[in-house]
Amino acid sequence: MDHLASAREVFDIEIAALESVKASLDCTFNNTVESIIECILNKGKLIIAGVGKSGNIAHKMAATFNSTAVPAVVLNSVDALHGDLGIINDGDIVLALSYSGESDEIINLISVLKRFNVKIIAMTGHSRSTVAKLSDIILNVKVPREACPFNLAPTSSTTAMLVMGDALAMAILKARNIKRDDFAKYHPSGAIGRALLMKVNQIMRTGDRLPVVRLGTTVRDSLIIMTKAKAGCVGVVDGKGKLVGIFTDGDLRRRMADTPDLLSQAIESVMTKDPVTVREDALAVEALKIFKSRNIDDLLVVNSKKELVGIVDSQDLPRLKIV
Repeated sequence: MDHLASAREVFDIEIAALESVKASLDCTFNNTVESIIECILNKGKLIIAGVGKSGNIAHKMAATFNSTAVPAVVLNSVDALHGDLGIINDGDIVLALSYSGESDEIINLISVLKRFNVKIIAMTGHSRSTVAKLSDIILNVKVPREACPFNLAPTSSTTAMLVMGDALAMAILKARNIKRDDFAKYHPSGAIGRALLMKVNQIMRTGDRLPVVRLGTTVRDSLIIMTKAKAGCVGVVDGKGKLVGIFTDGDLRRRMADTPDLLSQAIESVMTKDPVTVREDALAVEALKIFKSRNIDDLLVVNSKKELVGIVDSQDLPRLKIV
């Protein structure tokens, strides 16, 4: 049995739902972003509450906000009424998720929160619901229909909530001018951490694995150095160790046909001057960008004095798990 038609229908329905929510965005989104920014600048936090599927979305939202420097916690609406309200401080913001806007647990929670000095933002699909009426700001995530054939199981609506949360997080990230280094502080491990924190000098080849020759070296001797280092190129330096050129195995193949005495020539006569380089103190992700944009296999590494100090081989990147 082929289920692809059913799968595509779900995609179509949920894409249409997101387009509908996107079209309904208005100044309340801006108000929400500014309110959250003001809250965290005043050392407050974002408290997210939801029940059932909305509760699951709340956990993902909180994780995303925390990873982008917005302190966020999930508040269980039932536990909140049995002592967990102690997590709330004046100036915090409560983001209440309820698509119907009539969830008893969320209504009871908001009713109690009215005693606190907090701003309440409702994310709901029904702007005239009880939850909406009890809130200070209403974020409308109304969708045309659920992907469920009975229009019952939360599908399109939870997707809309999830994307709205991502939209808030990214808007706040940009508005606060969060930099790559700031982002890296919250992702010290895994692929993101490696890409954001690892420096070029941590992944480059040095010592015997750095193929380097001085001006005046013959192509033959340069190839020997290249082979010993198991590299695809050799860096050429002047008497002070400053990089002046590069000669690759590709250059060798291209010149062999029209240069009979190639092996006996001085390396500077066939090298490529002013090769592409990267600083040793640059982030490894910058080296990755250069590899992709310049379509090269080897990248020479220099220090602040333009001295050759290492080489990054593209074949090392998958092993280092930064690709």
